[in-house]
Order: sequence, then C-alpha cells, then structure tokens
Amino acid sequence: MTVLVTGAAGFIGSQLCRSLLERGDEVIGIDDLNSYYDPALKVARLDGLKRRNGFTFVQGDIADTQALEGAVRGRQIVKVAHLAAQAGVRYSLENPRAYVRSNLDGHLEILELCRSLGSVEHLVYASSSSVYGGNEKVPFAESDPVDHPVSLYAATKKADELMSYAYAHLYGIPQTGLRFFTVYGPWGRPDMAYWLFTEAMLRGKPIRVFNDGNMWRDFTYVDDIVWGTMAALDHPPVGSGGGAPHRVYNIGHNKPERLGTFIDILEEILGVKADRQYEPMQPGDVSQTYADITAIERDLGFKPQVGLRDGLTRFAEWYRGYFKI
Repeated sequence: MTVLVTGAAGFIGSQLCRSLLERGDEVIGIDDLNSYYDPALKVARLDGLKRRNGFTFVQGDIADTQALEGAVRGRQIVKVAHLAAQAGVRYSLENPRAYVRSNLDGHLEILELCRSLGSVEHLVYASSSSVYGGNEKVPFAESDPVDHPVSLYAATKKADELMSYAYAHLYGIPQTGLRFFTVYGPWGRPDMAYWLFTEAMLRGKPIRVFNDGNMWRDFTYVDDIVWGTMAALDHPPVGSGGGAPHRVYNIGHNKPERLGTFIDILEEILGVKADRQYEPMQPGDVSQTYADITAIERDLGFKPQVGLRDGLTRFAEWYRGYFKI
C-alpha cells in the first residue's frame, strides 16, 4: 500500500513516515522545507527516512498544483495523511498570508488531488485543538460549538474541516480530521514551550511564562499521536443514512497539566532551576485545553500510553544528544 504523507519533514509527519515504513507500507513524502524554523532540523529528520526502503521524498509546496501532481505521478495512492500546515498561533499574527496559502490553498489542493486520483480510500488530515477557542466547558468534545476562533490559525483549521466535509459529501471521499492537542517529544518543534524552556534553562537564560503560569495544556506525546493517526488511516468512515463519510476526533492525553507544574517537572529532569519571567496572556492564546477522547477511544481503541514526566524525560535525553550538551 502506498501512502502520501504531506509535511513529511515535520515533527509528526517524519515520525508517522517512519512508523508506516516499519510496518511495510510504501511512503511518498512531500515537504517544502520552509524556514519557519531551522530547515536543518527538517533535513536531519529526513536523513533517517531516506535510508529506509520504500520511502520517496519530494521537495515541493502543497499549494502548488503542478508540484503536488508531480509528486504522485505514476503512483497508486491508496491513503493520504495530510499533516503539512503553517503551524503556530502567535506567528499567525505576524504573517497571516502564510496560513492562507498553506492551510487553506494547500488543503484545497490536497482535496482536489484526492478527487482527481480516484484511488484514495481515505484522507486523514490534521486539525487542531485551537478550533475550540476560548471554550470554557471542559473537557472539549467534538460536539462543542467551534464558531468563535481566537486566532487566524484556528480559523484556518476550522475552515479545513468544513472544506473536507463538503468534499466528502459531494464526491464521497472518506475523510477523518484529527484535532491534535499540544504534541511534544523528541525531534519536536523549536517554537513550542517545552523546547524553548529546555533551551533557555540549559543556557542559563530566563523563560517567558504567560498568564502567571496559570495555563493548562493537554500535553500529548508524539508516539501516541502517531499511533492514533495510523489507527485512523486504517479505519475510513462510512457514510450512513445519506451522511457524508467524514468524521472528526480529538486526539489528546485527556489529562491537562498546569504550566507551572510542567516547568517544575522539567526542572527536575534537567537539574536546572528555571528563571521564570512572568508575562500576561498573549493575543490569540487560550488558558486551557482538555481533550475528551471518548469517541476515538470507542471507535479506534486509542489510549495514550506516555505520561508527561516520561515524555519530557525522553525529549530531554534526545535534546542533549542531538545538540551534544
């Protein structure tokens, strides 16, 4: 079976590619290797994949129709894991056009590709817990209203869900959207708090702690995310009673942690006391995320396995090894 993975050089995408290859799938990975963060990290992720049989990498922009069509020409694509996106809530305030091109134009191109190929049995795409905005009801459930995004990033992810539903309804393309909750772990993203805190603490620099540390996040280890994504890929939805073959799942740890506690754990693991610089809540941010995972547990058997202390320990070990600290 051949799987197309977009964002193949990304944090989640690269580890999904590895797991798909390990179970014997053929993988075509596409990524534009943009400079949102250091492309050297993306290249390093790819280096491990390129040594494996069954992996083909194409550098290209998913919003470029010709590049996308060229990546799959002559291949029988059975499943698509669409993880490419412009990530980051705060960066969407600085460069909104990047989000429109990648998250909206790019998502549409993937939908059109699946429609034109005719061989795609299932498209799984990345949504985000950000769609819940400032929802005060916890835990967040898929049935909750998500009509009031507090960032452009969140708005693009909600728009992706709507576009996917429309294509599932119109063309019968089975699709699953996964609302990821604060993914962390080895080979992670340098713009995320766990990376920024680790980097600053090991260099003896202060860390920026927003909202006096009174932020709650449903931290989800990357291996659990990959397991859930593969389970979703293997179980395409079936439209019944005239409904579209489309579904959306939360995928999180279902155990939010206070940011202050998160820093306490990181201090113990690194053996370094953090110099905490408290700052107000940032525009576009939310005070809490908390995933209700009842649906994905019921339908796909998803159960997160890695707790925060264990996950941060694994990340810290990888970070020290990667940077030789």
